[in-house]
Amino acid sequence: MTDTFQFKLLATDGKARRGEVSMPRGTIRTPAFMPVGTVGTVKAMYLDQVRELGADIILGNTYHLMLRPGPERVARLGGLHELIRWPHPILTDSGGFQVMSLSGLRKLDEQGVTFKSHVDGALHHMSPERSIEIQGLLDSDIQMQLDECVALPASPKEIERAMEMSLRWAERCKVAFGDQPGKAMFGIVQGGDIPQLRVRSAQALAELNLKGYAIGGLAVGEPQEVMLDMIDTTIPHMPFEKPRYLMGVGTPDDMLKSVARGVDMFDCVMPTRSGRHGLAFTRRGRINLRNARHAEDMRPLDEESNCPAARDYSRAYLHHLIRANESLGGMLLTWNNLSYYQDLMAGIRKAIEEGRFADFMAETQENWARGDLAPL
Repeated sequence: MTDTFQFKLLATDGKARRGEVSMPRGTIRTPAFMPVGTVGTVKAMYLDQVRELGADIILGNTYHLMLRPGPERVARLGGLHELIRWPHPILTDSGGFQVMSLSGLRKLDEQGVTFKSHVDGALHHMSPERSIEIQGLLDSDIQMQLDECVALPASPKEIERAMEMSLRWAERCKVAFGDQPGKAMFGIVQGGDIPQLRVRSAQALAELNLKGYAIGGLAVGEPQEVMLDMIDTTIPHMPFEKPRYLMGVGTPDDMLKSVARGVDMFDCVMPTRSGRHGLAFTRRGRINLRNARHAEDMRPLDEESNCPAARDYSRAYLHHLIRANESLGGMLLTWNNLSYYQDLMAGIRKAIEEGRFADFMAETQENWARGDLAPL
């Protein structure tokens, strides 16, 4: 641990990077996957479990926590770490994506966005300064600038307008954030699927000399090839000595291919949401426990896993729980999924350290392609 925010590269293998983010509340081993704790909870998990699986940091959502329980209340209760009993680093997103995607009514201008809550219909205003203020009240360790995330496909003119607005908001967020020792504010590269806009955004943000940088506006329904092309376009223009965060990504394959391109940090609801819907991620690929083939299969999901959910419970039982809509089914599969994601990241880090990331990637993809065990 350290009194300041620091990022140190420990090893590289091709473009893949092994590093550490050090801050007062702990060290984040990169490449890192951040479980999503939208409203102060990683759904269907105890936070002690999340930590035991290897998570160094979790994510909270500014939009949702602003609506309930409210940032001022969280501050009065000692901050988000104290409230949820997670003494380790927390990253909060800016709330911009949720404002754009969840609000039934919103009005956006240079000052920010006025929107109607999806919870009770109340009107709220989110400016760049208010977003940073809320994240400060939550006491998060890594705070994200407010940005405008345009849904793709969109016209080049609309994508450029939103990108330029996000750059101006980044400058205002930097001023609002000020000097907070031990904490960081990250900028967010926008530009949709237009390479020259991505480059302009990344270069302009680099001039702000922020402590970290994210790639936003991807994994929103576009093909994987488009996402990877935009990463390839953007990464060379992001500061080499700063952490790089790909927002909202993704599948295990997305993460492998993004690490190969130089990404350090990820977050996604996929492992938790999939678990609640009967989908398990394993070294043999994705397994749908709703399928009837599992109904009388007493084999575990993965007999070699370190996770009890994968190793000690039968597919037949998991199938029964999911089909009966029992909460325990989603809990066990979420446990399995987050364990798999953290094990994958640990394997990636080790492979980069040993200079064999390409081999690790090929072996992992080969196992996925081989597929699940044959039905009984």
